[in-house]
Amino acid sequence: MADTVLYEVNDGLATIVLNRPEAMNALNVVTKEALRDAARAAAEDSAVRAILLTAAGEQAFCVGQDLKEHVGLLAADQKDGSGGTMSTVREHYNPILRALAEAPKPVVAAVNGVAAGAGFGFALAADYRIVADTASFNTSFAGVALTADSGISWTLPRVIGAGRAMDVLLFPRKLRAQEALELGIANRVVPGAELRAEAEAVARKLAEGPTLAYAALKESVAFGQSHSLSEALEKEDELQTRAGSSGDHVEAVRAFVEKRAPKFEGR
Repeated sequence: MADTVLYEVNDGLATIVLNRPEAMNALNVVTKEALRDAARAAAEDSAVRAILLTAAGEQAFCVGQDLKEHVGLLAADQKDGSGGTMSTVREHYNPILRALAEAPKPVVAAVNGVAAGAGFGFALAADYRIVADTASFNTSFAGVALTADSGISWTLPRVIGAGRAMDVLLFPRKLRAQEALELGIANRVVPGAELRAEAEAVARKLAEGPTLAYAALKESVAFGQSHSLSEALEKEDELQTRAGSSGDHVEAVRAFVEKRAPKFEGR
């Protein structure tokens, strides 16, 4: 894996770090491929029970596409007529978003600075977002004559509503941390110096929790957003039956009766 993305697993927690602080963690091809591979590895590894996504440096979480590289790729497209540059949505962004959003385990994003374009999309793919008080969000797409990608057309309206989503897509602007909190983009805002420790504590707590129940919660909420009440109730029945047969549920009930804290094993 390229050193533009760092990846490690420790006691059930996979930590993915975008590592191009000198370029504000912009996404060149190498970085997108490495992030895709890391996100897939974390999602598919049964030993991983939670994922923490963050970035190196204090200035940026991720400013999206590396436009310095992008302009050269566009020029090459025009020269050979291939039009292959925009295949990055299919080859990189879509797999990254699916891996994070559909991972059968909780994903925490620690947003340390600017999250723009695809960087915003990656943050929205997480289940829980902890944001530095100096961070900000920007859709950016319309500003460079592009439409939404990195899942934003799906995630953003679900987080802030369709009307507000169209507002920030049509008129890109900086959404500072406090506004992001008010809109529901941020779940928690903390001082920048405390971000990493706070995010690691939250992610670690989730990694020690009932992983199968968390996976079912993610699945049920995603299902309920696009199905009828009757269908959602049937899905709840299906998922609750599955969760009720897990070892973690048995352990939780025993712990309650015995008046002690449960020890979950993620199975």
